[in-house]
Amino acid sequence: MVSGPFPILFITATRIGDAVLSSGLIKRLHDEIPHARFTIVAGPAAAPLFAEVPNLDRVIVMEKAKSGGHWFELWRQVRQRRWGLVVDLRGSGLARFLRTRRRAIHKKSAEPVHKVVEAARVLRIEDEPAAPHLFTSPEIDAYAAELVAGEGPILALGPAANWIGKTWPVERFSQAAMRLLRGEGPLKGGRLMVVGGPGDAHLVRGLRDVGPNRIIDLTGKDLLTAYAALTHARLFIGNDSGAMHLAAAAGTPTLGLFGPSDERLYAPWGPNARVVRGPREFEQIRAVDPGLDQAICHMMDLPVEKVVGAANELLAATEATTHG
Repeated sequence: MVSGPFPILFITATRIGDAVLSSGLIKRLHDEIPHARFTIVAGPAAAPLFAEVPNLDRVIVMEKAKSGGHWFELWRQVRQRRWGLVVDLRGSGLARFLRTRRRAIHKKSAEPVHKVVEAARVLRIEDEPAAPHLFTSPEIDAYAAELVAGEGPILALGPAANWIGKTWPVERFSQAAMRLLRGEGPLKGGRLMVVGGPGDAHLVRGLRDVGPNRIIDLTGKDLLTAYAALTHARLFIGNDSGAMHLAAAAGTPTLGLFGPSDERLYAPWGPNARVVRGPREFEQIRAVDPGLDQAICHMMDLPVEKVVGAANELLAATEATTHG
């Protein structure tokens, strides 16, 4: 039993989605080590996810530098402290040069395994992986509740991605939303929520026809506010992206649209999460684009009808277990 402060250095991912998927380890450590004090290292995009972690000493934003200079800068900032535990999800080896009681260093799995399980292996808890979890504050929760105030169920969309290859066309998002929200759709009378980064505001314009007076625009909102707002949504549909993983972590029924992404590694995590793809499997797409870096959309073969059908199935499956 730890009797005094137990400082933990937690080095997490640069990308938002990867950071979310490993976030459950922080909660597990918090729950099992009452005196834990956290110093969390993350890239600029992911760092805001951890602003409300309990017993937080510091969030270190690590910006990439030439010739690996960011690792030297991090070592300079943390080398003088004696740590109780260093968790290095980047597998950098930095932990080997720090004074610590215990080291937990990520090693890439030989076989494809979901990133939540891969992260759990770092702490040897793969038999009971830690589900993604983000901490918020009463103030953030209250602000999110104000943003979503209104009548009717909320359909959340994440139409952005970090690469055009993973992006389902915004007009198809619009068509799917209309099918779900209008007429006799399962979310009739509901509202539309759009989640994305500061550069995704233009996507909202492409969704105005769904219901211009019923759009909750979260593009550009801070990550924890978006996460808290997503807890109020009845359904999320989105590309493989950080927003998709935020929604699944929030417990929202989540439908991830996949093409040039491997769902074995990156499927949204949780009992209320599903994946839908077109007729081609991931390996078939990679055969066409081996580097997964071509400026072409690999999502054109995913029809609206298939997404709407999967959305209806997920809504029916979660009707008794989620909020409306």
